Amino acid sequence: MALRPKTTVTLKADARGSSHSRADVTIRDLGFAIDEPTERGGTNAGPTPTDTALSALIGCTNVIGHKCATKLGVDIGHLQISVACQFDRRGVTLSEEIDVPFQSITQTVLSDGTATDQELQAVASEVEKYCPLAKLFVAAGTELTTIWRKA
Repeated sequence: MALRPKTTVTLKADARGSSHSRADVTIRDLGFAIDEPTERGGTNAGPTPTDTALSALIGCTNVIGHKCATKLGVDIGHLQISVACQFDRRGVTLSEEIDVPFQSITQTVLSDGTATDQELQAVASEVEKYCPLAKLFVAAGTELTTIWRKA
């Protein structure tokens, strides 16, 4: 009898807040800082929490994009991914509670592989179904637009 892989797992991370702006995070055997820039009282030792969220979307798009491309037999080569976000700062400045702070995100994915435009759109459609970070933003009310095209 074959073993079935778990469908739900527990993800863990730990952090120590070493100042009012910096958290030193440990995940698995990796460590990194999340911090504010010096102009906001931080030490600029790492990306901000909001920068980290956008970076997670980029990383997830890359990983899930390659998995979907492999599943479809499509060569996407290397991806160059950029995001631009309209962010409502009123919440982080404590001036007003904001339901959707990441108002809109436009993500541009450039592929240097041999995939045709039609194949890239097939990959994009699959990524939209499976990328957990994209789903997280969309479920939170963010307008997420992802554009896939050849580099």
